Amino acid sequence: MTKDEIAVVTGVGPGLGTALCRRFVDAGMKVAMGARREEQLKEIAASISGDAVWAYPVDVTNEKSVTGFFLKVKFDLGEPNLVVYNAGAFQRASILEADSNDFERCWRVGCMGGFLVGREAAKIMANRGSGTILFTGATASLRGSAQFFNLAVGKFGLRALAQSMARELGPKGVHVAHVIIDGHIAAGRHLTLAEERGPDALLEPDAIAETYYQLHCQPRSAWALEVDLRPWVEKF
Repeated sequence: MTKDEIAVVTGVGPGLGTALCRRFVDAGMKVAMGARREEQLKEIAASISGDAVWAYPVDVTNEKSVTGFFLKVKFDLGEPNLVVYNAGAFQRASILEADSNDFERCWRVGCMGGFLVGREAAKIMANRGSGTILFTGATASLRGSAQFFNLAVGKFGLRALAQSMARELGPKGVHVAHVIIDGHIAAGRHLTLAEERGPDALLEPDAIAETYYQLHCQPRSAWALEVDLRPWVEKF
């Protein structure tokens, strides 16, 4: 039962982030959503029915912003039972023309933010002896492709973080898992791919969100550390 539990979702946007918040609300949870763009957050909150969503501006790459975010959530709603790190950044570039500022920015959002959010969640949950922390990965979590180093480095690091946290926190009653999204999500600019390849070529955000929810509901006798999701037509 997840009714009256509290979920935190960071990196909320119009695709997967929104779907996650909507799924958790449907399960009877109170949801705190966080992202840098406050106006977009308000629009997303308004699009989700009910009064179970709270929107908070947060910069996941800034330590003070993250700690302040968790303090606000704890004060307004209580201690979270589920925390999802869904933030990411990507700048495609040749290594021959790479900009160090772009590289650091992508790493901070892709990995450093996961550490900051994961640490604050872990402090709460380990002390309580229960909770779930989920990290959103990508194809780049497993392999780096040409001109995708800005994404792969952060995602590799996030996966390592999830593995280390899972091994430390599992015995303390905290479930940590990493979800690999191996394909394009049906949102924003990727919707044009549906016209080229057919609708089954994209991952539906609601279907992905269902997997996140089921991970949170897993009995502790059979916890998953990593799940990879892809459309059934996707080659791998």
